[in-house]
Amino acid sequence: MPEFLFHSLRSIWQVRNASGYLGGWTSSDEEGGNWTATVWQSAEAMRAFRNSGAHRRAMPALLRLSDQASFTHFEQASGDVPTPDIAYERLKTDGKLSKVHAPSAAHLAAERVGRTPPRRGQYWAPRK
Repeated sequence: MPEFLFHSLRSIWQVRNASGYLGGWTSSDEEGGNWTATVWQSAEAMRAFRNSGAHRRAMPALLRLSDQASFTHFEQASGDVPTPDIAYERLKTDGKLSKVHAPSAAHLAAERVGRTPPRRGQYWAPRK
């Protein structure tokens, strides 16, 4: 958990200072899963963040630190950050599995989400 928190806090700092970041949140669920939702002005802005800095350095650690991981990208008309319930449903229906070194039975069964949605999390506003 310390390594996960280290990478998470550095990535949160990076995202809040990233060009094109509109808002987002981090949370957890009742099964110990960790969740992140971010909203961007454009797909290009999101990719620039994803492929650089602390986030880029954190992604290889996901392979070792997680036994189940998934993600999704979607476009929406508004810049509103999706609620945890909406994020859960979108990941459940449209999610793609991430690679992990030691997949859980749920990951091997292609389950993109657990049984419970994320709790109301910590909102992270952009720093202007």
